[in-house]
Amino acid sequence: MTAIPDNDNNLDGPMIFIIIGKAYEQDGDEGVDIHVMLRAPDDDTAVREALNALAEEGFLEADLDQIGTLTDIPDEEPHASAYQGALTGEVAIIKFG
Repeated sequence: MTAIPDNDNNLDGPMIFIIIGKAYEQDGDEGVDIHVMLRAPDDDTAVREALNALAEEGFLEADLDQIGTLTDIPDEEPHASAYQGALTGEVAIIKFG
């Protein structure tokens, strides 16, 4: 009998990551709190793609504090539409403040 490992790499659907942190548009500013949602095969790729998307949006620097995968579709906006965008391959950046 072959045993199949039970781990997070065997999800039925795509892996949608959420990355929480703070991004800075100018040197010395206080920055804005951000959530970045995207689809990626692993956390290293997710971080790299998130940093690239933040740079394209004009952020000079980012402190990424947490990363995780979403197991359920968010109910509330703006996360619900960001999740849908991530499913289609977009990198969604949600800014607070």
